[in-house]
This record gives sequence, C-alpha cells and structure tokens, in this order.
Amino acid sequence: MLPVITLTPNPAVDISAAATSIAPTEKVRCHAARRDPGGGGINVARVITRLGGNVTAIFPAGGSCGSELVSLLAQEHVATRPLKIAGQTREDFAILDEAARQQYRFVLPGPTLSQPEWRQCVTATEDASPGGLCCASGSLPPGVPSDFYAHVAEAADRAGQKTFLDTAGDALREAIGAPLYLIKPNLKELGGLLGTELSTEDSQLAACRSLLERSRIQAIALTLGAQGAILVTRQMALRAKSASINPLSAVGAGDSFMGGLIWAIASQMDLPDALRYATASGMAAVLTEGTELCRAADVHRLCHEVSITDLSACCVG
Repeated sequence: MLPVITLTPNPAVDISAAATSIAPTEKVRCHAARRDPGGGGINVARVITRLGGNVTAIFPAGGSCGSELVSLLAQEHVATRPLKIAGQTREDFAILDEAARQQYRFVLPGPTLSQPEWRQCVTATEDASPGGLCCASGSLPPGVPSDFYAHVAEAADRAGQKTFLDTAGDALREAIGAPLYLIKPNLKELGGLLGTELSTEDSQLAACRSLLERSRIQAIALTLGAQGAILVTRQMALRAKSASINPLSAVGAGDSFMGGLIWAIASQMDLPDALRYATASGMAAVLTEGTELCRAADVHRLCHEVSITDLSACCVG
C-alpha cells in the first residue's frame, strides 16, 4: 500500500440537519443535526481511512472550529497534520427539506490565509514521504493565489509523488501546466475549462484527449453523476456505468469517488479496477444522508454492480 497525503487549503466543519419544510421569513425548526469534518481533501482522507488505506490529512486549522475539526478526524482515526493559522476555520451547512425532498447547501468562504500560511501548505507537501500519492482538493480560501495548486504539484513532483487534483474554475485552469498525474472534473467543470458543451460521449472523449495532449496531465477522470464516469489516459479510455440507485443525498459523491480511486491505485490495482472502486464509492455516498460519505461495506458490495467498457478504439485518431 503506497502512502497517501491529502491537502485541503479550505477545510470546514460541515453541519447538516433536516426540517419538515423550509419557507422564507419563517423560523425553520431543524432536527437530526450532526457535525462532520469537511473539505475536499479531508473527505478523501476519511474515505481512504475507511477503506483501510495509509493516509495523512494536511490542512490549515485555526480557532475553535479548527480544534473541533482535528478532534472530529481523530474520532474517525484519520491521521492528521494540522497547520496553525490565525483565522477561524469555516463552517458549512446543509439542510434537507423533507417535504420537497430537496437539499440546500450553504458554503462559506473560509478564513483569509497570509502568504506564510498558504506557503506552509506547499512546504508540508514537499516534506511528505517520497514515492507516494498526493491528493490536493477543494476550493481556495481568500488570500490564496489562483496558481496555488500549480505550486503544490511542483512541490509534490520534487518529492517524487503523483498529484491527484480535484478543483474547479481558475484554480484548475492555473494548474493545467503543472505536473499532475490526474484531475477529476465533472462535466460542468470540464466544459467550463474548455469553453465548450460536452453533450455526447464522443465530445467528452475528444475533450479529454485534447487536454491530455496539450498538458502534463497523465489521466482525466470525468465524473458524470448518475451516468457513471470516464477515465482517459494517453493509452486508454474506460467508461464506468453504475446500477440505478435511490439517492438520499448529493453531498460527498465526488470526494468519495476520488477517495475510492486513490485507495485503489495506492493498493496497486490496475486502472479498470480503480475506476470500478471509484464509481462504487461515489454510488455508496449518495446512499447516506446529510454530509455523510460512503461506507466501506457499501463500496465493496456495489463494486460488483459497476460495468467497465473499454473505449480506447474510440480515441484512435
């Protein structure tokens, strides 16, 4: 099992609850409240830990919420390396309207990081063990430059690590020229990056191939929601399709997908099996309520319901 580090520049304490119904101006009485560790890389580390992987979560932490985040991760037996900052770690929250069966998600910006604070995140990446995997994930807090993940990928490359990146917008655009092993956009994120609509499988494959040809990225995992995912490298293209399930929540599917993918690759699985486990992890996440992530037992059960198709011939020429 290869060692894994995750880097989350904008972690959070995620609060979730349910309400009978939601109406403007009225007090909304909530129940089933819970508090969980949150943020892209944090969630990836939680999934890898649940699946039995060797992972350390690196993240800036400040104030009482930062201390709570460290405590919540300790309760889940996730190894951590918190980096002290002056600001208060953010809180996010999600409310389920039970009458409408709709979930509302509210994401706060997070604390402003000074240059020394965000640079210590880059340094911590380079200090990690060589030969492992590095997952950098999530939004950037105020004060952090849009090319932050490019700095992280360069640092990880100097340390002999493969970098997996899950972000969007300018943070993704600025990182494209960096030595990334894999990026995991969804359809909207990839379309926005390339400025084009990707409505067909052929257009999706062509977009991934085009991006690989003009970058240092080695693989793209394009997630398609209920339609599964596509994994493209310069040598192959794979399509994963999942079984039909009844989702309880949209929160955590992308992070669970990434966690399952990295755990499988760290376990020395080949890419078809890694994609199978990643897709099963994303499926398993939507079977849980609130901000909960996938459960290991569901992942192992659902991986047998994921079909993998080789689309490599579709990419020739």
